[in-house]
Amino acid sequence: MMIVVVPVAALVVDANYITACASSAQAFKTATLLKTLNVNSLIIGEVGVGKRTLAHYILPDAPILDASNYDELLTTLESVNKIVITNLENSPNIKKILEILISKNIRVIATAKNLYYNRDADKFFSVKFEIPPLSDRPEDVEELIKKFIKEASLLFSSKDGFKVKNFKPDLSQNANSLRRQVMINYLLQDIREEELMDIVQNYLVDRLGSNSDYKNFLHLYEVPMIKAGLQRFKSQLQLSDKLGLNRNTLRKKMFDNSKYL
Repeated sequence: MMIVVVPVAALVVDANYITACASSAQAFKTATLLKTLNVNSLIIGEVGVGKRTLAHYILPDAPILDASNYDELLTTLESVNKIVITNLENSPNIKKILEILISKNIRVIATAKNLYYNRDADKFFSVKFEIPPLSDRPEDVEELIKKFIKEASLLFSSKDGFKVKNFKPDLSQNANSLRRQVMINYLLQDIREEELMDIVQNYLVDRLGSNSDYKNFLHLYEVPMIKAGLQRFKSQLQLSDKLGLNRNTLRKKMFDNSKYL
């Protein structure tokens, strides 16, 4: 088996990869080459790094099925000569699937988590790709943010610019978490008080029920106020003055909410 470790951009749009990184540009060339080769490939990596989109790019006309949908996958394999199988680690019987793929000479591009290992699968796949997380590809992150901002402006029919100051990308789930973060920030940056209160109301309505709820949920108000104040006024002394609080009172509130600050 040939193992190829290549960083790949996390987003494909109309078959065009984001190639801000030199390694992403090279990966695009590699993927393009694989489109012409009749080899089986396994793409591994964290959630949201682009495994599924890369597999679809290589086999654009192939059906895409999650390995956990075992019965549907078995049925599909009866009538295809190529397929994309995602989340291979979720297969209840990978050995049976591989046997069918071999017997019917079906070409497959599969995806799996970065720590996935199966001896039979390791023998079956001629090429293995590992897609690094976005934290290793800062240039791609910048381009993805631009792309998601454009998506957000179209989705919310807004011409307002995105306020990128103090924006810290959430890469916990790579492109998935980054896209969600951009969408939420874009939506909330010009939110009205009534809309903000509606959001808090919807959050609380199913969570209230104990006799200490006021204390339990007070941090929803205090934490944003303290964080915004420190960001704007830069010191506890100025913040306590602006909030009309004794400095010791502010310190106690910060201590009580320390896990959020």
